Amino acid sequence: MVTHVSTVAFSGIEAVAVDVQAQISSGLPAFTVVGLPDKAVAESRERVRSALTAIGLALPPKRITVNLAPADLPKEGSHFDLPIVLALMGALGVIPADALSRYAVLGELSLDGSITYVAGALPAAMGASGRGLGLICPEACGAEAAWAGDRLDVLAPENLIQLVNHFKGSQVLSRPRPAKADDAAPLPDLCDIKGQESARRALEIAAAGAHNLLMVGPPGAGKSMLAQRLPSILPPMAAEEMLEVSMIASVAGELKGGRLSPRRPFREPHHSASQAAMVGGGQRARPGEMALAHNGVLFMDEFPEFLPKVLESLRQPMESAATVIARANHHVTYPARFQLVAAMNPCKCGRAGEPGYTCRRGARCADDYQARLSGPLLDRIDLRIEVPAVRASDLIAATPGEASAPVAARVAEARERQRARFRALGLRDMRTNADLGGDLLDEVTRPEPQGVKLLHQAAEQMQLSARGLHRVLRVARTIADLGGREDVTRIDIAEALSYRHLVNGVSAAA
Repeated sequence: MVTHVSTVAFSGIEAVAVDVQAQISSGLPAFTVVGLPDKAVAESRERVRSALTAIGLALPPKRITVNLAPADLPKEGSHFDLPIVLALMGALGVIPADALSRYAVLGELSLDGSITYVAGALPAAMGASGRGLGLICPEACGAEAAWAGDRLDVLAPENLIQLVNHFKGSQVLSRPRPAKADDAAPLPDLCDIKGQESARRALEIAAAGAHNLLMVGPPGAGKSMLAQRLPSILPPMAAEEMLEVSMIASVAGELKGGRLSPRRPFREPHHSASQAAMVGGGQRARPGEMALAHNGVLFMDEFPEFLPKVLESLRQPMESAATVIARANHHVTYPARFQLVAAMNPCKCGRAGEPGYTCRRGARCADDYQARLSGPLLDRIDLRIEVPAVRASDLIAATPGEASAPVAARVAEARERQRARFRALGLRDMRTNADLGGDLLDEVTRPEPQGVKLLHQAAEQMQLSARGLHRVLRVARTIADLGGREDVTRIDIAEALSYRHLVNGVSAAA
């Protein structure tokens, strides 16, 4: 007799159905797990033996075979422990096999029979719901799995004893409740920024249209302060966005306590981060910083200090809104629609262009430092601004700047105009002007004749590429949305062009 228990394997954030088959037959005592298991799955044999012993059961001295089907799909992770032990308990008659057929199962076993946290409960719950099954998961994952919907039957036991008693009818496991993150902690406010009016304006435009932004300026000019206050003016995520972000965080094991938050992700990796840390990878093809910043902000301080291959790896996800981890036997894709915000000094010493200062290396200091950024990468950045140093007298005498709340209100209004425009065109999957492209960009933008003339002149003088021209139009559309204008005017085009004056490298900032 073969007992079947359903579980999942993860391919990105997709939960692929896996059938755990257990058979206890006559023969020499052996315990074999087949179906391309990795080391963690193969070691489940010892955890299963110890957990069963802890609750007063023992495996019979027979030939035990566990098959993980489909056999050609790699099985990775410790979450196969619980489905394996339940399949064996079904084969032993401890738990009714028909009861197990109604659930998908995942969880890691401790030696004492308790069931511990595993990553990926939310996508597993979504997958189980799509297949018309319930979900059995660890108690620590219950609040996370409950977000998959009220109709999903979720069992979240702390240990095997509770699960056995539930199926025997001597104990009832209540359905866990979804947990929401406590976002009471205030975000850094824009009123802390004194001066830098042009940089604040560029930050507002970037927030309204989800545009990529590069800030160039000397140390202490406030570039990092500006970037860290961007989340305070971004609108909260919609339900579908929050679910996408949470599924990625769940697979990465970063969904603390199963609590979902409407706040957009803000990731700021150190400049020593490797390519695998940024794109994703490792033994289990985990999501990287780009995927974890999905629907949020990826802030890269000291931009040129990142490894060249890390910087160039940004190019494809910035266009496709996805990262692809290629393996010999399969590909894993994670959504990665992030807003890049980068900050850098104009040169290695950080003082290029400062009045009265002459670097001993001369122009080479700035040229070599800025050459670390390739032209194709810079071409993908919509807004490139100079953030000048703030004088001490300005810091002491300046009045506080505009707070984040009124700026956030303007940003929310601009994004609502964009969403309404996209809905009218039947494009419900498009959310911001940063997603515009091709014929749709021409249809949505339609600048006035004077603006078209200015755009043609600027394209020739600034040697704009086709991509650069499109990005100017996107920014101009966002500027018009912030101003409440349906038509894109010459002034909107002019302001958008002013944010691309750093064309060949960023030498103009020096």
